[in-house]
This record gives sequence, structure tokens and C-alpha cells, in this order.
Amino acid sequence: MKIQLIVVGKTFQDFVLKGVNEYCTRLKHYFPFEMEVIPDIKNTKNLSFDQVKEKEGESILKSLQTGDFVVLLDERGMTFTSLGFSKYIEKKMQTVSKRLVFVIGGPYGFSQKVYETAHEKIALSKMTFSHQLVRLVFVEQLYRTMTILNHEPYHHE
Repeated sequence: MKIQLIVVGKTFQDFVLKGVNEYCTRLKHYFPFEMEVIPDIKNTKNLSFDQVKEKEGESILKSLQTGDFVVLLDERGMTFTSLGFSKYIEKKMQTVSKRLVFVIGGPYGFSQKVYETAHEKIALSKMTFSHQLVRLVFVEQLYRTMTILNHEPYHHE
């Protein structure tokens, strides 16, 4: 199984970019992992939030492949502890045959079409994070999950 992370827009904050790159490199030790950055929508000054979400949604949907299991990182999704998330990933590794695709939307969220395509939603917290910072938190938690599943000394209870 391959894990794909799709994100909308470039990361401009240097500390976030460095952290994301560090954990993406670490994750490749455990499974094929790739992060795809969908370019920001241009000329949004005259567009409503819904129009921006629609345009971003079209780009997200173009990045998906037949057979993908799509999980949105969304504030209304399921929540886990780190141990619970590791069990979730372990189960997905046994049941998803092609790509497990996690999607982080832009600052306004997802279009209705993206919601309709997704199989599940996960919330990283009840708190709100910037869509930039969510990338770092998510890849760190995915790395933590792999160290838990491999009984490595990263996570402490």
C-alpha cells in the first residue's frame, strides 16, 4: 500500500517546510509515501470562498486515482489518540489495496464534490490549525504511528 498526502497550496513558512520535509523523509523508511502540492488558485480576489473551494476541489479530484481510499482531514471528522490512530492505520494497511490518500484542503475547506468522493474524515484536534501547520502535525502523527507499530522508541505513554 502507498500513502499519498494531497495538500492545497505551497508552504511558505520555513519552519513548517523544514519539519514537513523531515517527517516525509522519515516516512519513506516504512512505506512508499508522497506528498502532492496542488497549486494555489490564481486571481481569487473576485471569487467567493465557495468558488475558491470549487476550483480547489476540481484540482483535488483530478489528483485521485481509481481505487484510492480517500480520507479528508476535516474538523468534523473522527478523532483519535496517537495509539488509536496507529490502530486505524494498521487496519488500513491490511484493507486498502492501492493508495490511502489523505487530503488537506485550503483555508476555506473542501467543496461538496470532494466531500462526496471521500470515504472518511479525520480531525486532528477540536482546535483549529492553519492549513499549513496541519501538514506538519499530520506527518508527525503518521511517523509516530509507524514507530508505535514497529515498537520503536519515539512514542512514550
